[in-house]
Amino acid sequence: MSETLSEFSGLKVMVIDDSKTIRRSAESLLQKAGCEVLTADNGFEALPIISGQHPDIIFIDIMMPRLDGYQTCALVKNNPKYRDIPVVMLSSKDGLFDRAKGRVVGAEQYLTKPFTRDDLLDAIRTHLLDKKNKDA
Repeated sequence: MSETLSEFSGLKVMVIDDSKTIRRSAESLLQKAGCEVLTADNGFEALPIISGQHPDIIFIDIMMPRLDGYQTCALVKNNPKYRDIPVVMLSSKDGLFDRAKGRVVGAEQYLTKPFTRDDLLDAIRTHLLDKKNKDA
């Protein structure tokens, strides 16, 4: 068990969601796995944090006030400094349209809420750890 936890230690994970419950739940699950977790409750609040902290991966809720998940993802992906950061969209809707729109703005993956600890960790594994292993 401790080996699995160490594979995530030192990773900076950002969770952007306007639901405090979702943010807290994701933060708790990710911290237990050894991640450093950054949170924001909307895209507008998240941008300076992304700029200053440069997270390794970002989980973004789609439906948020001010800047929604699609707009936030597009801003991250259109910036050469951050476009390599994997973005995983979070949504309570599991629609084809939403998935397609997420891909259009550059999201790597789409998770439907409620997500599990394994959903989050598998996404990190897929987009960060497997990629690092390939680059090594």
